[in-house]
Amino acid sequence: MSHGGSIPLVLCLSGHDPSGGAGLQADIEAIAANGAQACTLVTCLTLQDSCGVLEVRPVDGDWLVRQAELLFADSRFQAIKIGIIPDLETLKAILAILERHPGIPVVLDPVLAAGGNGTSLTSVSTLDKVRDRLLPRVTLITPNGVEARALVPGEADLPGCAGRLLAWGCRWVLITGGHEPQAEVVNRLYNQDGLVDEMSWPRLPGGFHGSGCTLASAIAAHLGRGATLPTAVRLAQGYTWESLARAFRSGRGQLVPDRFPSLRREIEHD
Repeated sequence: MSHGGSIPLVLCLSGHDPSGGAGLQADIEAIAANGAQACTLVTCLTLQDSCGVLEVRPVDGDWLVRQAELLFADSRFQAIKIGIIPDLETLKAILAILERHPGIPVVLDPVLAAGGNGTSLTSVSTLDKVRDRLLPRVTLITPNGVEARALVPGEADLPGCAGRLLAWGCRWVLITGGHEPQAEVVNRLYNQDGLVDEMSWPRLPGGFHGSGCTLASAIAAHLGRGATLPTAVRLAQGYTWESLARAFRSGRGQLVPDRFPSLRREIEHD
């Protein structure tokens, strides 16, 4: 289908979630709902359900670069959204893509651990390189409080975390409050001038799978449509909260990893 150049394109580099709640599927849905079109590069495959991740398998970095070059030769992208970066090879591929195509707004959702069971989704060495090499190329990073503190070891104060992330080269920082203990969810946007915007939302009961992917992708969609960054953040936050308020449980609500060894044995004996 031809878009005739009327619909902005957002390039998403994220993982695949077979349960459909997070990763590239959440990216595609959020971007479409906010008036843009997603093109997707799979950074990793995952063994997971709606409750958590058991295993992550990175995609070949050279494959990512080659696919990106095909897309850039064919299309013009107005924004880039980055999700899970499972290893150093994937990070090197993403850096190569960004170096070849500068000047496009980049939104980074730093997916460090799986919701639900808390499985680590990237390595310490990869995280170090994200700080050193990727952050200077990022327009906006969107960590929750847990992720912000993991990105800035030894810093418990969230404004302090934002200041360090900005000092490392990122232009804007949005720290979300979904994992904080306050009665309301408070999201705060920072740039080099300090706190730029603060929005609070009623805390919804339960936990949510893919909320960070949804928020970052919606922001990228609005940036692709030409909104200023503060406006894009405000619009995306409203969309994300409404989406969570209407969310439903797609699975049973309990990760069952003990089923997998027997399943593997059945496959091996077929």
